[in-house]
Amino acid sequence: MQETANITSKRRRLQRSPSPVSYKLDDEDSTYEPYIPVAQRREAKLAKLSSLGSNVDKEKSRKQLEELLEREDEEREEERRREKARRERTLLMEAQDVHSKKAAEDAKKTDVEKAEEADAEILAAIASRRKLASDLELAKGISYTDSLKTSWRAPRYIRERSEEQHQRLREKYHIIVDGEDIPPPIEHFSDMKIPEAMISFLKERKIITPTPIQLQGIPTAFSGRDMIGIAFTGSGKTLAFCLPIIMMALEAEARLPLVRGEGPVGVILCPSRELATQTYENVLSWATALAKDGKYPQLNTLLCIGGISMGDQSHVLNKGLHIVVATPGRLIDMLEKKRFTFNNCKYLCMDEADRMIDLGFEDDVRNIMSFFKRQRQTLLFSATMPRKIQDFAQQSLIKPILVNVGRAGAANLDVLQVVEYVKQEAKMVYLLECLQKTAPPVIIFSENKNEVDDIQEYLLLKGVEAVAIHGSKTQEERQYAIKSFKTGAKDVMVASGVASKGLDFNDVQHVIIFSMPKEIEDYVHQIGRTGRSGKTGIATTFVNMSTPEQTLLDLKYLLIEAGQKVPPFLQTVEDPRAAQGGSLKGCPVCGGLGHGISNCPKLEDAQRRQTASHRIDDGGGGY
Repeated sequence: MQETANITSKRRRLQRSPSPVSYKLDDEDSTYEPYIPVAQRREAKLAKLSSLGSNVDKEKSRKQLEELLEREDEEREEERRREKARRERTLLMEAQDVHSKKAAEDAKKTDVEKAEEADAEILAAIASRRKLASDLELAKGISYTDSLKTSWRAPRYIRERSEEQHQRLREKYHIIVDGEDIPPPIEHFSDMKIPEAMISFLKERKIITPTPIQLQGIPTAFSGRDMIGIAFTGSGKTLAFCLPIIMMALEAEARLPLVRGEGPVGVILCPSRELATQTYENVLSWATALAKDGKYPQLNTLLCIGGISMGDQSHVLNKGLHIVVATPGRLIDMLEKKRFTFNNCKYLCMDEADRMIDLGFEDDVRNIMSFFKRQRQTLLFSATMPRKIQDFAQQSLIKPILVNVGRAGAANLDVLQVVEYVKQEAKMVYLLECLQKTAPPVIIFSENKNEVDDIQEYLLLKGVEAVAIHGSKTQEERQYAIKSFKTGAKDVMVASGVASKGLDFNDVQHVIIFSMPKEIEDYVHQIGRTGRSGKTGIATTFVNMSTPEQTLLDLKYLLIEAGQKVPPFLQTVEDPRAAQGGSLKGCPVCGGLGHGISNCPKLEDAQRRQTASHRIDDGGGGY
């Protein structure tokens, strides 16, 4: 027992911390000076002085020493105060100092310089968005350096022309191009190597020669190049992007016929169901015309939009799929359910691309991109594509070619624009007078859904055959409205902005804008429903005191640019930028000529929607 206790005692001693070691300085180390308190140092100095000289010298030296010591005390006290203030100083105070310095610098700058700096900051924030690419490509850092290879080549005599000859042809048709190794413009469909059956079908529809956007756009798309196509409304953009996808699908089918579960070869994305339906009908009619010739197979085309039963198109899904025309929401649903895949899809076109990217569809487009498994050719088309969207799109494309017919966002010159001042309470009565300007059909636009219904009800009461279309209508009601208006069963269609993007109505001579939209882009699209395919038309717009002054200024500049008559009340609207001596460049976000990016209504709406979505995500948006 005693032995066990001794062992335990030894273990405890071993586990105890070692005693501190005392280190002594070597005698030779003369750098060491022991610390002496301030009071002792003073007494030592005084004692030293007292042992020197006479009493007078001693008293004088004592006073000098006391003064020196007082100064030292004051300096130490001041140092302590500064140290204390430094510790108590907050980041907020430092930020206030920085702000005051910046304010002093800003005071030296002119208002124009301040505005330009603010615009540059906003543009830099917008430009920080991720490029449009699949998640796989972004995660693995995959980037393509070469455009998609195709078998198409322009005829030799066109390829042998000099670049100066190509440029003269572009200048003749007011085509602006930008990019590397631009394919040549071609003036005739036959030289584009389009099948004779298609050329004959186009001639039956009175499409004999290509429009400017087709003249440069179709050879560019046939060459496999990524493209941004900008042209005014009614200029034939649909044929420019549908014809390449049809030819690509025919080539794929000829090489190796597609069977069930394979395809599509290409997809066309549209922002609205109505535009998707119209594009689908065009693709279907052109593909059928080729199949009737007997030399080409029938292409399988799927319409993929919300509001219709996909079961009705099961006969299409049960075969190899060549082309899909879709809206983003339903397309994502079909891809997630694996009804078809994009494993072999190599063509993507976005119609009204600026709207697809700008108005809430950007995340959907990124989601759709994630289903692609290979390189694709990407085409973006629109009538209004501001510089901001062009720059963003170019980052996402591979060696893109910009084909621009006129200024992006400019109004169609074939439309006579009439702007009239009409009081709010007098609009309905004056509307009936305006309907007498031309024969039907006529389209009336309003930004408010309730107002659309009110206008239709008023016209019906007055004996006018009118239909209405807006986002709250069912798909059946929307399809009925468009079909009855296109066939001539109804004379007037009252619509919200849903009918302003890309829809093609034959023989519409007159468009009435009952309420002027805040964004000038919407106005350009709305008046573009008339004056299509080389025809002329009239657009009558109602404005009054409730119309924002900034919108009126955008409208004024648009009329001046198009060489239209500017009414006296619009001429009195002054541009504040002109008074400040600033540049009158258009807004890079919406293309409006009457304002800068700092007060862009489109940007304000986007920020408002983003704030609202954050509130909902945080649980503040109700159930």
